[in-house]
Amino acid sequence: MPGRGAWVHETRECVEAAIRRRAFVRALRVSGPLDTQTIEKRLNSYGNKVNGSK
Repeated sequence: MPGRGAWVHETRECVEAAIRRRAFVRALRVSGPLDTQTIEKRLNSYGNKVNGSK
């Protein structure tokens, strides 16, 4: 829906914590489970940047 969004640092630890705490579900106000495979695939495509190096 327009105007909805969720911000998270682009580190694996932050994303995993957000998934574990269901932060995306609350921020996006979705009912039921949220498919996080797309987020995880995107992070994996960043490679070393996700691990903290620039």
